[in-house]
Amino acid sequence: MVTKLTIQERIEVIRLRKKGLAINDIARIMGRSWWGVEMALRPTPETKLWLWTPSPARLSMSDREEIRAGLARGETLTVIAAALGRAISTVSREVAKNGGRRAYRAVGAHRRAAECARRPKRQKLERCPVLVSQVEDWLIELWSPEQIARRLRHEFPGDPMMQVSHETIYKSLFVQGRGALRRELTACLRSGRVVRRPRRSVERRGRLTDMVMISERPAEVEDRAVPGHWEGDLIVGPKTRSAVGTLVERSTRYVLLLHLPDGHTADKVRIAMTDAIGRLPAQLAQSITWDQGSEMAQHRTFTVETGIQVYFCDPHSPWQRGSNENTNGLLRQFLPKGTDL
Repeated sequence: MVTKLTIQERIEVIRLRKKGLAINDIARIMGRSWWGVEMALRPTPETKLWLWTPSPARLSMSDREEIRAGLARGETLTVIAAALGRAISTVSREVAKNGGRRAYRAVGAHRRAAECARRPKRQKLERCPVLVSQVEDWLIELWSPEQIARRLRHEFPGDPMMQVSHETIYKSLFVQGRGALRRELTACLRSGRVVRRPRRSVERRGRLTDMVMISERPAEVEDRAVPGHWEGDLIVGPKTRSAVGTLVERSTRYVLLLHLPDGHTADKVRIAMTDAIGRLPAQLAQSITWDQGSEMAQHRTFTVETGIQVYFCDPHSPWQRGSNENTNGLLRQFLPKGTDL
C-alpha cells in the first residue's frame, strides 16, 4: 500500500526540485513514484507554511511547539522563555495574541505569523471598501487626514479594520501604486498639493544677530502648563507681496492675527506684534517662539520695548512650533494659497 508523502517529504521534494533535479531523479532519491512527486510539487497551504523559515530573531515552528508543550505541562512563561533562550516579553506576547494559555496552538500561531510576515502587504485602504468610502466622504468635507484618523479611532474603537493612520491616507493620495483613494481628492487637502515636495537641506537665508535659540527656552514652556508662551509665523500671499502674521498661545491655543497692510518687513512686523501683545495682561505675554525669518530682524528692539523674550527655532525645524504650524494649516482653508492677503 502506497502511503502519502509526509509534510517533511514534501518539503524535501520541493527543495530538490528548486536545485534543478528532474522529477524522475527526485522520485528515485525519495523512493516514491513519479506521480507522487508530481502531486507533492503542487503548492498547498501546509507546504507553504512549513517552507517559511523565519529569521533567527523570530520564533520558529519548533519554538512554538516548545511553547505549546511547556503550557501543556503547566510551566510558567518565565521557565518557557528561559528554555528557549528568549525574552519573557516575546513569549508573553506570542501566547497572548494566539488565544492565551488554554487555546494556544503552535500550528495556528505559526500560520498567523507567516501571514503577517508576507510581503508586499496590501494596504488597509485597499482591503476595506467601507473604510475607503468613509475617508473619501470626510476628505470631501475638507477634513484633514489627521482629523480623519482621530475620528475613526473615536467612532470605531473596537474595529481595527476601520482605523487608519494619517500617513497611510497621505501615501494613498500621493504615492503611485498605493492609490486606493481617488487622486483628485488631493484638491481637498488644505495645502492643495498634488505631490509632496522634499525639504531643502541647504540654508539660504541670512542669519539674524543675537538670537536666543529654542534650546535655551525654559522647561515650563515645553510642558504647556503655564499660559503666556506664544508661537508665531507669517502666512504669505502670492510672490510674498502680502502677509498675515499669526500668534498662537501654546497652552490655550488662542490665536491672534497680525494685520500687515503696509508689508511684512521687520519694522512692520515688530509694530504689529507689539500692538497685539500689548493688549494682553502681562502674565499672558511671557515669550514668543519664531523661526529664523528676516521679518524678525528687529527682535531685540521688540524685547526691549515689551520685555518679552523671543526664542528662535533651529533651521528647517517647523515641528518646534507645532501649534503654530497646525494653526496656519487650518487658516489656509480660509486664506488659500494665491490669495492676496
